[in-house]
Amino acid sequence: MIYRIRAHHGMCFSFFKGKGYSGEFTENMWAMKEKLQKDPQVILLKETDDVCVRCPNNQGGKSTCLEKAKRYDRQVLAYCGLEAGVEMRWKDFEKLVRENILDVGRREEICGDCEWSGLCRD
Repeated sequence: MIYRIRAHHGMCFSFFKGKGYSGEFTENMWAMKEKLQKDPQVILLKETDDVCVRCPNNQGGKSTCLEKAKRYDRQVLAYCGLEAGVEMRWKDFEKLVRENILDVGRREEICGDCEWSGLCRD
């Protein structure tokens, strides 16, 4: 199984604490986090993914936060030296995000205007 993952969700999973847009969204995040811990193949996207499927901002397969989310995706891909559509193991992507974004203090630069950003600082 190959999971479809928005590039910026590589950061979100590092900070996820069980809070989210809705109960349905949060349940899906937990389920996806468990699946990703098994290190499956993922395809990195700049569009709605397997996490977004339960997001209330997902309207018919399109995010109502489209431009902001796409900007986050583009930046994560650029800092990790990747392009949309690349397939790789989840743990390899997670490592790239950690080394190129989180460990060097770029998270806030990328998604500091996200409504959930406060959770990532705690």
